[in-house]
Amino acid sequence: MTMMDEDPSALLPEIFLAVAAVLGLLLGSYLPRKRQWPMIALAVVACIGGVVATAFAGPTRTVFGESYRIDVLTNLGRYIVIGSLLFAIGISVKHFQGHKRETELYVLMLLGSLGAVVMTGANDLMLLVAGYLLASIPLYALAGFGKDNVGTEAALKYYLLGAFSGIVMLAGVTLLFGAGGATGYPEIKLAGASGVIVAIGIVGVFGGLLFKIGGVPLHFWVPDVTEGARPPVAAFVTTIPKIGALIAMFRLVPLIPVDWPVLVAVIAAITMTLGNFAAFFQDNVRRLLAYSTISQVGYLLMAVVVATRSDWAQPSLLVYLAAYALTNLGAFAVVCALPQATTISGYRGLFRTRPWLAIVLVVCLLGLVGTPPTPVFVGKLAVFTAAVDGGFTWLAIVAAINTVVSVFYYLRWIAPTVRTDVVRS
Repeated sequence: MTMMDEDPSALLPEIFLAVAAVLGLLLGSYLPRKRQWPMIALAVVACIGGVVATAFAGPTRTVFGESYRIDVLTNLGRYIVIGSLLFAIGISVKHFQGHKRETELYVLMLLGSLGAVVMTGANDLMLLVAGYLLASIPLYALAGFGKDNVGTEAALKYYLLGAFSGIVMLAGVTLLFGAGGATGYPEIKLAGASGVIVAIGIVGVFGGLLFKIGGVPLHFWVPDVTEGARPPVAAFVTTIPKIGALIAMFRLVPLIPVDWPVLVAVIAAITMTLGNFAAFFQDNVRRLLAYSTISQVGYLLMAVVVATRSDWAQPSLLVYLAAYALTNLGAFAVVCALPQATTISGYRGLFRTRPWLAIVLVVCLLGLVGTPPTPVFVGKLAVFTAAVDGGFTWLAIVAAINTVVSVFYYLRWIAPTVRTDVVRS
């Protein structure tokens, strides 16, 4: 029988986020519409507290009956999620200032981020599902936060596909529990179970996580939600849930007794290729960024493919996740600053009128390509190295070709930005 190591101090970052969300709901009942800054301050304090608590997280260990694991993956996942949440709050303040539901926005962001953090440390299938739901349900509300026709349609599509994916994931967990006799990662034994049942169960669990990261074939929600939601919400939804889900996928890999890497490699190749080629034809900047995020998922999945085959896999995943989060949020920050410039042509002459915004945008777009010396370049170099080291040289070649191809549509946006015409926004 497993002893319950109930150590709440190990979960201080998660507790800070949860308490801030609950207190935020209470604050929202009393704060006047024009003075909701205490909620922003509370969210920022919770994030700072979470970062400080993570810095003193202590040695690697499991808590609460080994259902939650505190290690490098969890701690760096906490840093990336909480840092991204701070960035998302920063670009949301001006956009939602004075909104009648401003407090609720930050509460939903805190809850969604909490779900992503829980997924990074989940060491049990049931806790993984709980984190998945917590990282999903608040985001459905965020997608339709504007209550306009486009946002409502996007939220409905997001919810329906998410509900379906959640059911598939629960079915997969049920099958793995029946086959392995447990839900905890250390106790579950799949090696001697029926191969068909295990395969279906794994596909179900990975299917739910693929929806969360926006990978093929469950990527359809990404462009609609990115275009239909408010820009800060789009930045949040396309960044933070991916962090938790990708780390969760990485943790699940050692449990799989079948030869799974080829299937995941094929999904990674299709995801990056579809994302890049679909972005070719986009004039709407948010849809272009949406397909860009899909392509980035393909590159990130390369680290998952070689999780048990290369020592480079874990550090490459974490470096790429941090670099992607910073760069993607940076690009969306520029989009948030120019709400009227919805198409590429709307950025014409930006360098002349608002040079700092133009410089940030160009750096972020070149970063998403993987141009040195940007952080994403380091991340891509690391995952390419991991793929080759893990025996998937062909996948690294496909990714390199996709990187070259992606230059085209990023340049379509960069070229008018650096022209000397006046921007219309």
